[in-house]
Amino acid sequence: MITFFHPAELGHHVRTRLHGGALVAALETPGRLSALHEAAKVCTDALVEPGPADLDTVREVHDDGYLEFLRTGFAEWKARFPDAIELRPSLHRSGYMQRLPEDLLGRAGYYIADAASVLLEDTWEATIASAASAIDATTKVIDGEVAAYALCRPPGHHAYRDMACGYCFLNNGAIAAALARRSAERVTILDVDVHHGNGTQALFYDRADVQTISIHGDPRTIYPFYAGYADERGAGAGEGYNLNLPVAGGSGDEAYLAAVKAGIEAAEAYSPDLIVLALGLDASESDPFACMKVTGDGFARMGEMLGAMKRPTVIIQEGGYPSPALGDTLVRFMTGFRAASGA
Repeated sequence: MITFFHPAELGHHVRTRLHGGALVAALETPGRLSALHEAAKVCTDALVEPGPADLDTVREVHDDGYLEFLRTGFAEWKARFPDAIELRPSLHRSGYMQRLPEDLLGRAGYYIADAASVLLEDTWEATIASAASAIDATTKVIDGEVAAYALCRPPGHHAYRDMACGYCFLNNGAIAAALARRSAERVTILDVDVHHGNGTQALFYDRADVQTISIHGDPRTIYPFYAGYADERGAGAGEGYNLNLPVAGGSGDEAYLAAVKAGIEAAEAYSPDLIVLALGLDASESDPFACMKVTGDGFARMGEMLGAMKRPTVIIQEGGYPSPALGDTLVRFMTGFRAASGA
């Protein structure tokens, strides 16, 4: 199995995040990627730098105005606020206010959903490199590999068509699915990150050709709070093709893996030609967000369960935050996956 990774993904170094009304140290940092990069050297066969991202594929998922904002927004912000080191909006659109304004302050709040999604001088370079890793990993699987791993940062599954959210700017898993759909009749996005993939759900909610399945912490008490409930099943042509499997906060191996098993059964019933696996490692008992208590053994079993599906699989890195166990968690998962899948 090959890992795709671009050094530009080590940019976008956000220093702070809002927590309890105060600015505290950020968790979505280049350091988490460095730990995963070292682990990938152990548990995959090679690390390959992707080529430039195919922007036509990115545009299948994301709005042109939004992409232009990601590319140029910080420079415009810096010109207006010369002392600024980050673009962090102080207001955001809501269900009651949806017009796209002309002013930069309004556009920033229109295109960014929350205070976690900060633009910096090199955010676009990191983000488009992350998408490139997803695109090249998907191409590898389309061309016949059993599986490939896209070591993506920033992550992607919270990003909407025209809005950054939850550290995510481009939805790498959705981009992978869009590319796969050019040659595959059915694609399943199976997301095991502890936070619901709200952006992914929204992008495919009315479609039957891309099944979306998310195993995650119960949104009644765990981010993103406003989506991820079991009664969200899709709409129109997509009704029945979106499946949420929320797990009570603080659960361990058995409860989380039971939900993964249910997700696998739903995917097998759909019989996809290709699976996009959104791999979050933040259900770990060692993760600083402390949402779940899944052990290293649990992640090894999870890998085995998913690998035993024996379907072409693109693994897209999502969450998983700095802890002494982060790299080992990836190794345990990949070892289980590869043993079961033959990748």
